[in-house]
Amino acid sequence: MSDSLAVQHYVPAQTLQCYLDSLLQEAAADLALAEKSIPDVPVSPAAEARTPQALSPVTVPVETPAVSAEPEPTPQAAAPVPGGSWREQPFDALLFNVGGLTLAVPLVSLGSIHPLDGPITPLFGQPDWFLGLLPTGQGSLRVVDTARWVMPERYHPELREELRYVISIQGFDWGLAVHSVSESIRLDPAQVKWRSGAGKRPWLAGTVIDHMCALLDVEALAALISHSS
Repeated sequence: MSDSLAVQHYVPAQTLQCYLDSLLQEAAADLALAEKSIPDVPVSPAAEARTPQALSPVTVPVETPAVSAEPEPTPQAAAPVPGGSWREQPFDALLFNVGGLTLAVPLVSLGSIHPLDGPITPLFGQPDWFLGLLPTGQGSLRVVDTARWVMPERYHPELREELRYVISIQGFDWGLAVHSVSESIRLDPAQVKWRSGAGKRPWLAGTVIDHMCALLDVEALAALISHSS
């Protein structure tokens, strides 16, 4: 049975579509409010994924976008874009799948992709979202049950059995457990419906209708994980 079919067995496609639709509607509502008043709260990313490809640890290329020495004189009158230089220009993002939901993460936030082909060492007395430690060439990686964070209302324990990869996050000692990894895509900030506030899903930076995915806000997710540790 393929990863995608196995995941759909636990989370019906129609249910997932409704869930993604709710994310899109939530982001659209935030955008409408932002157009009426200047937002004070910065926003960030979330995303979608498709089919597994990597069979061994793969280092994801990290790009360092150029930062302007002087502030932009006049912002465009389009949708407000949250702070962060990579969001102010076209950027690359990796698509991956969690419980049937496609998520995207900017490549500048990623470290390496590790296949989950060995045991994860559990630790006693840890939160439910902590799956254990994964040994890697760079040391042990704390594995996060991503589905618990991004879709808790649709979470099922059997989703753990279908996890295939762990994606490490640049600058942190933890990684995201995912069901499959797809290709990288090029996004323009104008393609993203950015969040104008934290809302009830702080991990959501925005949505990308063209790819029907949610853009993950790594910084916000890191804050949530740190607060819950």
